[in-house]
Amino acid sequence: MKKEMICIRCPKGCRMNVEYENEKIIRVTGNGCKKGEAYAFDEIVKPMRIVTSTVRVVGGRLPVVPVKTSIPVRRSIIFPVMQEIYKASVKAPIKEGQVLIKNPADCGADVVATLGMEKTGTKDD
Repeated sequence: MKKEMICIRCPKGCRMNVEYENEKIIRVTGNGCKKGEAYAFDEIVKPMRIVTSTVRVVGGRLPVVPVKTSIPVRRSIIFPVMQEIYKASVKAPIKEGQVLIKNPADCGADVVATLGMEKTGTKDD
């Protein structure tokens, strides 16, 4: 099989062509450095992504808080991770970097807040 991709491992952004069979890389062309070969391997054999989303907040100044996974997760498990994120809600206050969901879908990462959130200060909190 063949796949075109743009390497993001360095600022060059090389446009590469990758030939592979199953999970074996046969040839990488167009890469300007060895980082391109490593990127092609990772994208074909074990693609990983940081998941970003929002989680509902109870009693916060905003209705949601932005979140991300603490480390990249396998691309194949993103949807199960997102299902757990969609179901979650947390109470304010929240600190930036605070773990809000531990290891969703057994992905090996935690979901952390990327923004702090104060309480609204109303008596309903």
